[in-house]
Amino acid sequence: MSDRQDPGHPEWTEAPHTEPAVEEFADGEIKSYHGRVDGWLLIVYAILAVWGVYYLFAYWGGLGPGQAR
Repeated sequence: MSDRQDPGHPEWTEAPHTEPAVEEFADGEIKSYHGRVDGWLLIVYAILAVWGVYYLFAYWGGLGPGQAR
């Protein structure tokens, strides 16, 4: 074992253990953790945004089905 791997060696330091930041709501019924957003979820958000803009321009206007005279 090298000196750097020896816990007794003065240069050896352990990374501090940190708990994830948690916010609690409704007396602990709901917990919110801070972290990263998964890539697939970002892709779903992007697809929904593009679809929303398309739908806005493709079907904008008019009174709706059965309302025009």
